[in-house]
Amino acid sequence: MEAIKTREEQKATPGCHTNQGTVKVFSKTITINTRERTELINLSEELCDFVESTGVKDGYVQISSLHTTAGIFINEWQDALLTDMRSMIEQIVPRELYYRHNDPEFSDCDRHNADSHLRNVVVGHSLSVPVSEGKVVLGRWQSVIMAEFDGPNERKAFLQVFGI
Repeated sequence: MEAIKTREEQKATPGCHTNQGTVKVFSKTITINTRERTELINLSEELCDFVESTGVKDGYVQISSLHTTAGIFINEWQDALLTDMRSMIEQIVPRELYYRHNDPEFSDCDRHNADSHLRNVVVGHSLSVPVSEGKVVLGRWQSVIMAEFDGPNERKAFLQVFGI
């Protein structure tokens, strides 16, 4: 069924975009190669290109990190701020502290990456972004950012667009 907009629906909620149709779902896994232990990667262009390629006009795109030591969030992509973000993350969860996860007496993890797991708890691993009129809805300064906390590494993120 093709998307339908009626005049009555448009009059009912002025300034509101209305759409109807059959829901479609598109999924894709992307690979990101990181070079540093703590690194921020802008995924906005890849996310927007994927959404536009699906033909979905209205709905949501979900992006999830498939790792427990890499997160996803939205913020401004600006060099000074990116440096501040990395510094803040390192201050909130310092690498040098004692963590049971890193202690062979309590854990079989040989990567000594407890800080990376805890940083992911702070940042989060997924988010949903609206899609309207075929475009990802982000504010003027917003970017979708993947945060690597245990690099260098090969990372995967799962993208899923659903809508009409």
